Amino acid sequence: MRRLLPLIATVALASTCATACGGAGAPAVTGFTVTNCGAQVSFDRTPERIVLLHSASVPFLQRLGALDRVVARAGQYPQEYYDEATRTALAGIPVLSDRLDSSGHLQISREVVLAQRPDLVLGTADNLDRATLAASGVPVLEEPALCGAAGSEVRFDDVAEQMEFYGRVVDREAEAAVAARELTERFERLRREPSGRTAAVLYPTVGGGVTYAYGTASTAHPQLEAAGLANVFADVPDRVFEVTREELLARNPDVLVLLHSGGDPAAVVDAVTSAPGAGALTAVQEGDVLPLLFNFTEPPTPLALDGLQRIVDRFAQ
Repeated sequence: MRRLLPLIATVALASTCATACGGAGAPAVTGFTVTNCGAQVSFDRTPERIVLLHSASVPFLQRLGALDRVVARAGQYPQEYYDEATRTALAGIPVLSDRLDSSGHLQISREVVLAQRPDLVLGTADNLDRATLAASGVPVLEEPALCGAAGSEVRFDDVAEQMEFYGRVVDREAEAAVAARELTERFERLRREPSGRTAAVLYPTVGGGVTYAYGTASTAHPQLEAAGLANVFADVPDRVFEVTREELLARNPDVLVLLHSGGDPAAVVDAVTSAPGAGALTAVQEGDVLPLLFNFTEPPTPLALDGLQRIVDRFAQ
């Protein structure tokens, strides 16, 4: 893979000697600082009490042998994402909230999270951002692709780089190097030549409402490219944006990938195919519509490679 982007996050290590921390004979304390979403996030030790506010970090932590440090989780964790060992590990982690709004955003309070005494929170919520938790002394890390920076194209390189980043955070750098190499090799095996077909990745609102589409700042864009499909929204620099029925009809993709957070995938398909005018779409006429759980595309994690596998299996010619 081409490494077109700088490392998503860099880590600066700083050690404090034992004499500065309480006299000779005391164990050394090692701190470190990471750059995440443009913010400097500092730790005085390796995190041991982690709270998850979404599922994106699970495949990283599991691969690095650090999922046992998670003391609580919130959001939804569909079993289809995980192997048996990961499902078993997640089953033993208390759930703080699994309530999502109609757009798939987590509903949770600050007090519920702080009650877990976390030394690291992975992910954010609309009402629980970095500043809110930092005010209580709790460091927060978010997946870089979810930071909201428009115009920053995502590459599959980001998956391997994020694995290396987590390896530093949880002190599993050797394991992370091996895992990153495996991810790169798998991507090369999955990648297909351009097929000449076009595609769109959408997040429809079941029951009526806004439909969202994904541009070049999303993982959907390189995922489609790797599957040999051209994103009809390749001219949009945003990660996700509202799309009208008229705009979708004008771009008329050959393939539709429909993201959802859980529930009945048939309802997700129906939300698009039964909409007025949808029958004019080539993808609907040809039946080339694939519902896909959200983390199989967004953000760039090892699950995005599983999603790429599903898209290739369905649409590669």
